[in-house]
Amino acid sequence: MSGHSKWATIKHKKAATDARRGKIFTKLIRELTIAARVGGADPNSNPRLRTAILAAKGENMPNDNIDRAIQRGTGQLEGETLDEVMFEGYGPGGVGVLVQVVTSNRNRIVSEIRHMMSKNGGNLAESGAVGWMFQRKGDIVVPKEQADEEKMMGIVLDAGAEDLRDDGSAWEVTTPPEAMEKVREALAAAGIKPASAEVGWLPQNYVKLSGPQAQQMLRMVEALEDHDDVQHVYANFDIDEKEIQAAVAS
Repeated sequence: MSGHSKWATIKHKKAATDARRGKIFTKLIRELTIAARVGGADPNSNPRLRTAILAAKGENMPNDNIDRAIQRGTGQLEGETLDEVMFEGYGPGGVGVLVQVVTSNRNRIVSEIRHMMSKNGGNLAESGAVGWMFQRKGDIVVPKEQADEEKMMGIVLDAGAEDLRDDGSAWEVTTPPEAMEKVREALAAAGIKPASAEVGWLPQNYVKLSGPQAQQMLRMVEALEDHDDVQHVYANFDIDEKEIQAAVAS
């Protein structure tokens, strides 16, 4: 199964104990701004904005911050000019990597992404070289202590999910993009709180890594995710949960 969803689950737990709230807020504000700019300020007709608002509220972001970010997106308030860019590249072992960026300086971010990847055994690639390995899907990760398989199966499949996978310490639910919110709402109605829920780029196949290559891959992902301009990193690695936990703890 997807080592990347294990990474998301463990990083979520770690973020709850880290003093990283400012960085999380910065990324959420940029997503709110871009979502409002692309699809308008009404969350009822803008699914991306609706998801961004839910994510911001999940991190206890004040409503004033959310409103200002949306108003900057629609041009009601002045703010920096932001571009959304998707970089494609490779990690150790030929792992495919997509890096979603929101930036005010496209030239600077290109050199910084290239440096972070090359430093950790990877490289940038041409547009289209890696994107075909991924599909746009809803991805919901639920810690296993929240529900057993039978309960999860009954809820998510009835709500429109495509698949429920056992991914070690968590369940990974995949959905068509348009069904993600309905599935998340069905889980919430049952008192189940996901570790993460988003529409993103999910791999169609996975590259198994272990040992030094696995640790190098995780260092690359962590370095990229830690950059203020990077919104999401998607990669098709499969790494055992114990190795991921060791990397996060180090």
